[in-house]
Amino acid sequence: MPRIAPYAKLFKDPKGPGDIRPTAAKIVEDQGLVDSPEWKGRVVLITGCSPGGGLGPETAKAIRLTGADIYITNRDINKGKRVAEELLADGKTGWKVEVLEMDLSSLGSIRAAAQEFLRRSGNKLNVLINNAGVMAPPYSKTEDGFEIQFGTNHLGHFYLFHQVKDALLASATPTFCSRVVSVSSAAHRNTTINLDDLNWEKRKYLTLKAYGQSKLANVYFTNELDRQFEAQHLRANSLHPGGILTPLARYLPHERSEGLKDIPEVYRWLMTPAQGAATSTWAAVARELEDRGGMYLDECAEAVQVVPEPYHLPGYGPQAIDPPTEKKLWEASSELVGIKE
Repeated sequence: MPRIAPYAKLFKDPKGPGDIRPTAAKIVEDQGLVDSPEWKGRVVLITGCSPGGGLGPETAKAIRLTGADIYITNRDINKGKRVAEELLADGKTGWKVEVLEMDLSSLGSIRAAAQEFLRRSGNKLNVLINNAGVMAPPYSKTEDGFEIQFGTNHLGHFYLFHQVKDALLASATPTFCSRVVSVSSAAHRNTTINLDDLNWEKRKYLTLKAYGQSKLANVYFTNELDRQFEAQHLRANSLHPGGILTPLARYLPHERSEGLKDIPEVYRWLMTPAQGAATSTWAAVARELEDRGGMYLDECAEAVQVVPEPYHLPGYGPQAIDPPTEKKLWEASSELVGIKE
């Protein structure tokens, strides 16, 4: 089957943020889904929607153009409300935007938020976008005792999926599969999954290696999810959004964040948040991805395998497809968060 890459020409020669590469809104427009009758009544849940330039609000803003019901999460309910107010400022009445308080570093918070979401949505969910994350903070543990990046980026979303799984399955149909979209990172290419030390208790803690492990875990979780539920019309894909300077990078040294603007070869690959949200949006709504899963996406395309470096270029590492380890991570994660299957 030919590689799916509808925007390949636009990504061929990047010129930096705001160039001709598509925005998330452009994806929806190109799909012909603005104010779409087929999307009215569909339900989309997006984690990690904070004001200040992140990808979550841009993803929500674009998918809202379809007319779907949008649910966004934030661990700070007031910040979430600010994002909702921005979304509702378009004046479209009757188009739902709701905020859920959810801290992905707390299983109790995830469980409570999921229960509230299911109550409000009537146990309906068509698309789950696992967007939230933390990157390279100093070593700490979650409320439940997990290393903060693995616990938040992977286990938090793994646990959330299990809380809303029945709604995703019940909402799936042969003509529109339910979708799970996991925002990973090119950082997955520079590490492996250490099943004997997922919480970094036996090794020297390296913040970016720990981030990479959590992002590779996102890929493995998504691949295994797709494998398990494909027959029930639930599909899942992971992705790298591209190089975007968002608040996610606040723990990085200057040369790894704002300093990238001073490196011409790297700067031309950077994107605006609206462009960075395009691949997530494409994964969520694209007709060409209907009933397609188990893929790693970037540049609004099915990615290709590459060597680990350089970091700013697209592609997935050879370790990103590993069914035996994917299954083992699923089993280990289930045990860690208390899921019995």
